[in-house]
Amino acid sequence: MTLTVAQIDRDTDQLVGEWLPLSDVAKKLQLSIGRAKQLIKDKKLVGARRGGGEPQIPAVFIAGDDVIKGLPGTLTVLADAGFSEVESIRWLFTPDESLPGAPIDAIKAGRHTEVKRRAQALGF
Repeated sequence: MTLTVAQIDRDTDQLVGEWLPLSDVAKKLQLSIGRAKQLIKDKKLVGARRGGGEPQIPAVFIAGDDVIKGLPGTLTVLADAGFSEVESIRWLFTPDESLPGAPIDAIKAGRHTEVKRRAQALGF
């Protein structure tokens, strides 16, 4: 199974802040590394390469032992709108005054339907 993960740019890296290596994500989700990679392939998670080594996932994407509610659907909508993994991460972490805060903050606060609606509008 080949997993392609884009290299992250410095600005997006700084927007995100805390990252988790894919192996740590697999442990937190109680999955094999292969199943964790499948989550990326299925667009349920997105990650990026930071320097060398394994793909890394924004730490905020994981809450306890699960992916935060509403994130997989939003990632699918962004991918359908033509966003790359890095573009999706950048969009999720870029502050939006009308939300207020970044889309990822709204998702964490349980307002994922509103975020998904905004993501859908990007495709048109």
